[in-house]
Amino acid sequence: LYLREEAPLLGPPPADPGPGGEAADALRAALAAGARFWDDLARAVPAGREEAFAALWGLVWAGEATNDLWLPLRAPRRLPPAPRAPVRPGRRPGGARRGGLSPVAGRWSLASTLFEPAPAGPDRRRALAEVLLERHGVLTRAAVLAEGIPGGFSGIYTELGDLETLGVCRRGYFVAGLGGAQFALPGAVERLRSQREDAPASDVPEVLVLGAADPAQPYGAALPWPRREGTTRSPSRIYGAQVALVDGVPALYLERGGRGLLTFTDDDRALDAAIAALAAWVTGERRRRAAIERVDGAAALGTPWEARLAAHGWRSDLRAMILRA
Repeated sequence: LYLREEAPLLGPPPADPGPGGEAADALRAALAAGARFWDDLARAVPAGREEAFAALWGLVWAGEATNDLWLPLRAPRRLPPAPRAPVRPGRRPGGARRGGLSPVAGRWSLASTLFEPAPAGPDRRRALAEVLLERHGVLTRAAVLAEGIPGGFSGIYTELGDLETLGVCRRGYFVAGLGGAQFALPGAVERLRSQREDAPASDVPEVLVLGAADPAQPYGAALPWPRREGTTRSPSRIYGAQVALVDGVPALYLERGGRGLLTFTDDDRALDAAIAALAAWVTGERRRRAAIERVDGAAALGTPWEARLAAHGWRSDLRAMILRA
């Protein structure tokens, strides 16, 4: 998400290549002429509305298309119904319409125009360095690589050194095991000091459920995933997957789609706290659902995991333990 006035300075985000095919090319051609509503875009794609809808959101996730409303981001990714027949004389055109969340509301346009005119290279690298410091608090080489920044850590190292000279950040060895080249905001350093191990421990674990790809979730980027002996499955920082952190350490990983769990610990206290947090996360949003078929690659039904999940609201089905809001 960008503030419009800062978009040229930050430049386009790293993204996978956009979708190909006739539908995507037709949408690019239509948007090149200016902002368009969904109905106009759907008519521009000869293959049909379904292909136009899939191609449009492919362009969005690739960073090629944007919208002037927040509404499409909050709406379910479902193709809206086709327009109704023309209204008969004597009726109001909008009388039969019903409001609701729509993934195609507003006007669509090409995102490339937001990044013009492009500033000089040093100015863009300086802005990236400042954004990454604010995003991570403590910036390490691994965190920059995980962001996909062109040039990696060395590409912004000079700018980070300049920010240190100005007193904006500090260079030091703040987190053990993450290499000596670390830069941190002063406020982040003070917060780290307040969380030293000699702080009084609490009997109640602190549990947090975060998206696996969230910058606030450091594992798989700035920190390695905890290793489990005898397991071959490795988690990924992908959109849709969730991680339950217990006292800052991963306990459970819910795969994208909610069909599999990966465990990082054998501590029953941590696992129960993580399951309770995942249950609260699933039931906290109307569209969420978790139908867990596997735990660490093995079937969940007929194992102690069936009772453990049932104790937190999951119910048995033919193949999975199901929980929905």
